[in-house]
Amino acid sequence: MSKLLDEVRDAIRVRHYSIRTEQAYLDWIRRFIIFHNKRHPAEMGETEISEFLTHLAVNRNVAASTQNQALSAILFLYKQVLKKPLDWLDNVERAKKPERLPVVLTRGEVRALLDQLKGVNHLIASLLYGSGLRLMETLRLRVKDIEFHYNQIIVRYGKGAKDRITMLPASLKDPLRNQLKKVRSIHQSDLREGLGAVYLPYALERKYPNASRDWAWQYVFPAASRSIDPRSGVERRHHTDERAVQKAVRTALHRAAIAKPASCHTLRHSFATHLLEDGYDIRTVQELLGHKDVSTTMIYTHVLNRGGKGVMSPLDRS
Repeated sequence: MSKLLDEVRDAIRVRHYSIRTEQAYLDWIRRFIIFHNKRHPAEMGETEISEFLTHLAVNRNVAASTQNQALSAILFLYKQVLKKPLDWLDNVERAKKPERLPVVLTRGEVRALLDQLKGVNHLIASLLYGSGLRLMETLRLRVKDIEFHYNQIIVRYGKGAKDRITMLPASLKDPLRNQLKKVRSIHQSDLREGLGAVYLPYALERKYPNASRDWAWQYVFPAASRSIDPRSGVERRHHTDERAVQKAVRTALHRAAIAKPASCHTLRHSFATHLLEDGYDIRTVQELLGHKDVSTTMIYTHVLNRGGKGVMSPLDRS
């Protein structure tokens, strides 16, 4: 199994998949092999794969997205690593995700939530709501991505490896400048210790060997301590751990007594919904969110603050 997983890891890195995708795929392939008593995948086929996917759905009761991720990992194993043609896999029907309305906070609830946050967590949450960023897009921001003069933030390698531009709220300019002053101090301290390099995507580190220590490439929200890069083994200062931000937001929701199943991503949903409430064009909102299709953005029209589809109840007319 160890040798096979090493081959999978190499194939993933050649294709520049993210570290999270790498970890998820390796974990699912490992589970698939263990489920079948450590048989080699080359000896298995349609029956064994179907049994595993059924086990996830029936016995483990996993969500549709989880089952689809497991299927994607197995597809990658057979197509890219084992080079074993399984034509029937292309026709496998993926589990359908239930169509659910996004959780959205009112403007008052957003203010109450932000009031319960302090320091860097307050700034991160404010960007999620004020700019419509995803959590990982916020944490991966580099110094060069904040354009104060043009009042905009450039999102690099967003979902689907796409770049986009979104707004920089005027009220966050000074807090961001103060944050960058703290980051510069941390960076200069790391440089004095002979470190100060950050991770650069794809082959940029080979193309620009000194760029990883440049101020422009530093994370806006660096981690409190340095760590060892799991791929290169190099000691670096990565960005803030998303779990710390998620925990802070959950605590703030509890303290603000907001009785909704909200999360960091709820602030992005609220950003889109409130823009539509203010009368902004849905195409503009689509671009700010980075949605590929406007139909994805249309979901927010169903949760606008206008009652059930904007229709007045007959009870209110009596």
